[in-house]
Amino acid sequence: MARMRKMDSANDPKHFKKSTVKGKARKPKVFFLIVCEGEKTEPNYFKNFKREFEDVILEIECEGRGYNTQRVVEEAIRIKNKNPNKYDRVWTVFDKDCFPAKDFNSAIQTAKLNNIGCAWSNEAFELWYLLHFQYRHTSMSREDYKKAIEKEINKTWKKSKSFRYAKNSAEIYDVLQKYGNQKQAIKRAEKLSKQRGNCKRFATHNPRTQVHELVKQLTGQDKKLMQEIKQFFK
Repeated sequence: MARMRKMDSANDPKHFKKSTVKGKARKPKVFFLIVCEGEKTEPNYFKNFKREFEDVILEIECEGRGYNTQRVVEEAIRIKNKNPNKYDRVWTVFDKDCFPAKDFNSAIQTAKLNNIGCAWSNEAFELWYLLHFQYRHTSMSREDYKKAIEKEINKTWKKSKSFRYAKNSAEIYDVLQKYGNQKQAIKRAEKLSKQRGNCKRFATHNPRTQVHELVKQLTGQDKKLMQEIKQFFK
């Protein structure tokens, strides 16, 4: 099974490698490292993604560290530098929560400078879940996100007991796939991002989430990534 050579830039096609066996092209294998702020919530979500799409095989290593924003990025840099030939895409996942604005903004900029993806959310990761059901352009608390998610899912919930959102649930990915709409969530997240333009004061972008950028790569919806793969694995 062919794999991609490691990249210094997330979108640098020069680092890809062609590989064939007996005249037939092998399937490309893409290695992801995802370092999360949360120890269970985010890892439980990302570990449930399918490992193959359009003849592309995914290897997903998801680490939940329980660190603050800056330490999450520092840990991703450390792992990346320690294993320079292992990962094709390195991502961090963290929330604004109550962390200082300067730390939050700095973490995003540091990730970018080190060619690390940043699937951040302001204020909480649960915004991404809610976008599976509705567009949200005004801020709300983490507890309000929980109530809103429960309300949306219970509209079509078929089981005897009402759905109750559990932060560390291992089933939330499947629930969202069944009752929500991932493609609409991506469109809504993109709309929120466009509204902020080029403003770099990310801590003021509430609500906003960039989780959709990572999700697009994990589901074959990232056009740049797919073009690179197809170009170098014909």
